[in-house]
Amino acid sequence: MKKILSFATLALLGLSLASGAFAQAKVKIGFLVKMPEAGWFQTEWKFADQAGKDLGFEVIKIGTQDGDKVLSAMDNLAAQGAKGLVICTPDTKLGPAIAAKAKQLGLKVLAVDDQFIKADGSPMTDVPYLGISAKKIGENVGETLYAEMKRRGWKAEETGAMAITLNELQTSKDRTDGTKSALLRLGFPAANIYEGAQKQPGDVETGFNAASTIITQHPNVKNWMIYSLAEDCVIGGVRALEGRGFKTPNILGVGIGGATVAINEFKKSTENGFYGTILLAAKVHGYETSKLMFNWVTKGVVPPADTRTAGTLITRANYVQVLTESGLEDLVK
Repeated sequence: MKKILSFATLALLGLSLASGAFAQAKVKIGFLVKMPEAGWFQTEWKFADQAGKDLGFEVIKIGTQDGDKVLSAMDNLAAQGAKGLVICTPDTKLGPAIAAKAKQLGLKVLAVDDQFIKADGSPMTDVPYLGISAKKIGENVGETLYAEMKRRGWKAEETGAMAITLNELQTSKDRTDGTKSALLRLGFPAANIYEGAQKQPGDVETGFNAASTIITQHPNVKNWMIYSLAEDCVIGGVRALEGRGFKTPNILGVGIGGATVAINEFKKSTENGFYGTILLAAKVHGYETSKLMFNWVTKGVVPPADTRTAGTLITRANYVQVLTESGLEDLVK
């Protein structure tokens, strides 16, 4: 009788251990971003991890700065048993290759931030996408610039609008085109909008270099408004103007993003020409995309084909309140 109980106990123990091991085998999803060092993507990853913690899945975070790294990362994910991935691709034209690779590996794919495009330049609507309402956010920048220009009493004929562009990236073009269209609609003269192309990756340095060229080409401008695809580039423009002797009352920069680089400007004791930025919905882009992917791989719920998020203007006056309400209180510290 004792032997029977002993075997039964061992059997139950074995079942318990097996059950525990099964319970610990979390669903894995990948989250791939093109610029892992950038504040925006760090914030996306933060909220992706939060979704994993809340819903019980593991997020494998990988930086993929080029096409080779994307394909290698996908092999890595498949080897680790991941079921799907969220990706901001380093090149939207990689979309067909990424989709084909995912199908080969049995991975589901959701594009975030930048939408995949086909060889003919049209969007890949068969890959779910959660992105930014780029044109609308660009229009918000233009409306903010124009309203602040009027509040400061600047004369349009003495003011230049510095557009730091990256037109080969569709999301960037949509943003800067949106800003330009808003300025024109509000009555700002088209002849006073000066565009200068920047190089990838779109940071403070490339913004500085593009702005320096524009300033040199238009030495008679008294007041400058600055806009671009992201706040990093706008801050580069501010730095370039400061380096040429322009003072804060004659500089008006409005960015897009709401990452650490912008918040650090607001935290400075001395106000500068960086007026504000459109805070993007990083929580939605990180948390909701991960949640959508989890529900897709576990419940078969296919994400919406095309979802767009809006933004909120933050300045020195309101950034602490808005960031705290958005779950980004860590940026305020």
